[in-house]
Amino acid sequence: MPEFFNMAGIRSARQKLFLIKAIHTALFIFFSACLAYVYYSGITRTYDWILFLAIGSILIEGLVLILNKWQCPLTNLAREYGDEHGRVTDMFFPAWFVPHVFRSCSVLLIIGVAVLVVNYLIGRF
Repeated sequence: MPEFFNMAGIRSARQKLFLIKAIHTALFIFFSACLAYVYYSGITRTYDWILFLAIGSILIEGLVLILNKWQCPLTNLAREYGDEHGRVTDMFFPAWFVPHVFRSCSVLLIIGVAVLVVNYLIGRF
């Protein structure tokens, strides 16, 4: 287990599971902010290092998911600390939302990048 997830100071498995789910939620919010910044940059024609950081972060997340067979790596930790199914989203997100996250965010990213490209090309001519 990576040192980052060393939870020796936390006593109960329930607290550890809560922390894992909270970290997952924070990561979801971060990647959502990255996606929002892609749209902001496309609309305002802002091409800066933050945009490339945002796109890079999303691509790295995608690579991690692909390499992990479309499963969040935190799932195994959730299982280890008591969640039978390894769910890391059931606590903070509605059940109807969870199955559509990957597909929805992928479509939104493609549209956002298309807006970036189109506005970049329009600005060049």
